[in-house]
Amino acid sequence: MQATLYLGWDIGGAHLKAAAINPNGEIIGIYQQACPLWKGLTTLHSAVAAILQSLPKADYRHAITMTGELVDLFAGRDDGVRQIIATMGELLADTELLVFAGQHGLLPRHKITAAHFQDIASTNWLASAEFAAQKVEEGLFIDIGSTTSDILVLNNGQVKTQAYTDYQRLISKELVYTGIVRTAVMALAQTAWDEGQEIGVMAEYFATMADVYRVTGELDEAHDQTDTADGSEKTLDASARRLARMIGCDFYPQELPRWQAFAENLKSQQVQKIRLACEYLEWHQGLPTNRPIIGAGVGRFLAKQLAQEKSRRYIDFSQLCRNSATTLLNAADCAPAVAVGHLNLVFKLEK
Repeated sequence: MQATLYLGWDIGGAHLKAAAINPNGEIIGIYQQACPLWKGLTTLHSAVAAILQSLPKADYRHAITMTGELVDLFAGRDDGVRQIIATMGELLADTELLVFAGQHGLLPRHKITAAHFQDIASTNWLASAEFAAQKVEEGLFIDIGSTTSDILVLNNGQVKTQAYTDYQRLISKELVYTGIVRTAVMALAQTAWDEGQEIGVMAEYFATMADVYRVTGELDEAHDQTDTADGSEKTLDASARRLARMIGCDFYPQELPRWQAFAENLKSQQVQKIRLACEYLEWHQGLPTNRPIIGAGVGRFLAKQLAQEKSRRYIDFSQLCRNSATTLLNAADCAPAVAVGHLNLVFKLEK
């Protein structure tokens, strides 16, 4: 008889992530595939198939969470949730499918109605934060991904929030729409510093934050799965060339230090956006500023830097997990998938 493994899926607009959990609550596999969902549901089919082929043979129980319903492939959020659930139901037809519905936890697919769609849409952050709150009773949870940053106050083992939709969370500052890969430079900064002077940044899709972090040397190749702005290579020189274009310049290899300094300035502007949101939430939620920072996401190195800057204890999300997976990916890279995988295990045990 084959062992039962519990799979958590996080279906984003640009990436598909999955984590396999054994009955002892140990992560035995972490997977990620590029999945530009705006190009069509065939991208989801291909990404799911690639991950399924990588899984060890076992009986699986599947649970999903998502943010992919936001892409402009769909008429609206409800339509996106409906189509993603239907597609995953077809692709994983050999097992009961559980869906993370925010405050309602996991729900079997057959119990989901249109009334649940708003609770399902873009609530993967809640799964991660709740998992962290169970392990670290009080602190500031910061998940910095390829596209967005989620910032949550944890208090008494609970996620302290009253904002659940993207709209509400943009107001509360718990969602900062900036990430280390896909964010366009023009969306981050209107001005920057170059050679001692402030200069306007062109409102053109010439470069992304992936270029910034390639030039600073902080972007892990395993996290760099999105096409560049010009469809060209992902080398240091090509990234510097794209950044130079943002202020109307050409790139010459001998001027690399100039563009490294330019990249550092853009990075500092992104960190400042995240820092201000953290400070606002700590003040607004009454969290003492000496509590630990828990970092997740492929950009969590920025959360660690913020903790060091404030002389606070830093806890990596991966430290909260039992992990025997041998992969370039870390549990913290795919926190929502890991969290939903654990919820899947608990759900099955309770039921």
